[in-house]
Amino acid sequence: MKSIPFIIHQVPGRVRVRVHRLTYDQPFAMAIQEHLNTVEGIKKVRLNCWSASIIIHYEINKNLNIKSQIIAVINNVKKGNISRQINSTNKGENLSAWSSLTYPGLATIISLAALKIRLPGLRLIAILMLLKAALPVLNRAYDSVINKHKLNIDCLDSLALIFSGLQGKIVTPALVITLHELGDIIREKTARSTEAKTSNLLDTIGNFAWVEREGKIISIESNTVQVEEIVVVYPGEKIPVDGIVIKGRATIDQQQLTGESMPIVAQQDTYVYASTLLRSGEIRIKCERVGQKTRAAASFNLLQKAPVHDTRMANYAANLAEQLMMPSLLLAAIMLTVTRDASRVASILTLDFVTGIRVSMPTAFLGALNHTTRHGILVRSGRTLELLSEIDTIVFDKTGTLTQGDIKVVQIETVAQGLEPDKVLQIAASAEQRITHPVAEAIANYAQGKKIEILPRQAWDYEVGLGMVATIDGKTVLVGSQKLLTSKGVTIIETVKMQENADLSPVYVAYDGICQGIIYYNDPLRPQSAKLIHHLQQNYGMEVHLLTGDNQKRATEVAKQLNIDPSQVHAEAFPEDKAKIVQALHHEGKTVAFVGDGLNDSVALAYADVSISFENGSEIARETADVVLMNNDLSDLLEAIAIAQQTKQLITQNTVMVVAPNMAALGLATTIGLNPLLATLIHNGTAIMAGLNSLRPLVQHKLESNLK
Repeated sequence: MKSIPFIIHQVPGRVRVRVHRLTYDQPFAMAIQEHLNTVEGIKKVRLNCWSASIIIHYEINKNLNIKSQIIAVINNVKKGNISRQINSTNKGENLSAWSSLTYPGLATIISLAALKIRLPGLRLIAILMLLKAALPVLNRAYDSVINKHKLNIDCLDSLALIFSGLQGKIVTPALVITLHELGDIIREKTARSTEAKTSNLLDTIGNFAWVEREGKIISIESNTVQVEEIVVVYPGEKIPVDGIVIKGRATIDQQQLTGESMPIVAQQDTYVYASTLLRSGEIRIKCERVGQKTRAAASFNLLQKAPVHDTRMANYAANLAEQLMMPSLLLAAIMLTVTRDASRVASILTLDFVTGIRVSMPTAFLGALNHTTRHGILVRSGRTLELLSEIDTIVFDKTGTLTQGDIKVVQIETVAQGLEPDKVLQIAASAEQRITHPVAEAIANYAQGKKIEILPRQAWDYEVGLGMVATIDGKTVLVGSQKLLTSKGVTIIETVKMQENADLSPVYVAYDGICQGIIYYNDPLRPQSAKLIHHLQQNYGMEVHLLTGDNQKRATEVAKQLNIDPSQVHAEAFPEDKAKIVQALHHEGKTVAFVGDGLNDSVALAYADVSISFENGSEIARETADVVLMNNDLSDLLEAIAIAQQTKQLITQNTVMVVAPNMAALGLATTIGLNPLLATLIHNGTAIMAGLNSLRPLVQHKLESNLK
């Protein structure tokens, strides 16, 4: 049912159609747009996924049945085909990622076969495969020495390959290259792409604007609006510029920009911002800032300037290689001078300590990432896990993060000897039916949950910023602010007392000229928020901050409920303010995690050491975040931290497991001698053991799942 469209606004040549599925299914949205563009008579199609709508410009002389065309397109869009195309592409990418194992793998298999099978040319084929596999290693070593004037692990690998090759050995160098490539592939699979996947600015603030020019209202690209031009904004549209309202009244949802859960009422002299959504009403704005100069653009610019870390996991192997490079080379040179034994030299160069870590550490991270995925937690890189185990300060956005982000009715207070609470709810929900304002939707949802019958509404008039005036059963019903009731001559009876609670907001209900009660609503906390904060403070000793674009009063009330120190509450913060606060904490030497879900959080997410968001958060928040809670369950954060700390312990174990045997083997190689193949087996055997140790949590998890 959610895919069924309905027209919400239409003028000749232009229609706006709402399709709720657009808000959460991007492939579906893209397919809809592509198919509509092929319909004869349709000139232009524009998606507005935030407001779940499609704007269609069509030829007036074409007698189009727009709604039937939309339904036909939806029925023809086969999302399964899109998924298959995406999956097919992903399979191709996966095959490409493993292609570097082709030549070293073939060299290893053929060289082993050549030891048993005496076929003419088999050894030659193995040698050619080995040369092909070794060429990238030799090229990297050459580039490092000649162009960068620096020795790296490829230099040691190249020398080991050369000395083994001079002795006519094939199996040993082939096996070494195979294991090295395997380690690199696993490491790359734990890496996060360094390209920032941010939304296009025009998609955020709107691609077009209605402007008044020469007495006419015309549609132009939003970034071509001139300063001081008059911009007209209609219901369901995003405001395309920053400016001052000069005419009209409207309810504006600023949550994506400021985090404020409650819509504001904009009227003359109110300053409004690009990217915010006009829920109801109509306004004219005198443009002051356009495109890159808007506040929304400033947030994007901060995001692009955010520090870009090496998003591959911290490469301990490379650091260790640099420390041991010269000692290994000096020791090999001494042994070559003293013994003239190329085999012993190859053994020493093979035992570089690094290969085991190059294989086991990525395996540890890959195992941990798979472990988190099984728990519904997407962690984008090994580096994120590493930092997640070290965080000492965690900053939470309020709206949609610690709270549910949806307004809910929590209480109904009625006058003495007046209507029953359910009757007050019934007339309020009946008056507010099919209104898209968040409070109206909350009342309607609350009534639906209580299975309250919705009565027919004979007439209605929504007054922006005040509330609803409707006729039900021939009686006038008022649902809105205290100002609405007094403007209609209804007295607020003194027995109806306002709740002394900063976290509750009132909606007054009058029936047939008499105030009957108040419906209280708020943005409630997530059920797991209090327990999570307590656990972080008591069990992990973390410093917890609350950071929000909401007002100070609500922020303080929420912090009080969660036992967060008032000094660690930061309210009325725009995106750039949030980034500054996160940066300030970081400059104090803290390792900071930030948890948020909206566009307004994306800058702070980018500046945090570890950024955390939700699967149902805004697209840019999901793409910016290092950790995404796919189940939208805040308590999963504790599981992610536990897995990160377990992974850190595994890495320490693996380092000892690799270094100790290789140190002993190195002692043998420099004293009594050690066969290069045996050195390779010890060297790579420890890598395999450490790799298996890295996968231990996954095995344990699987066994526990089977037992359950």
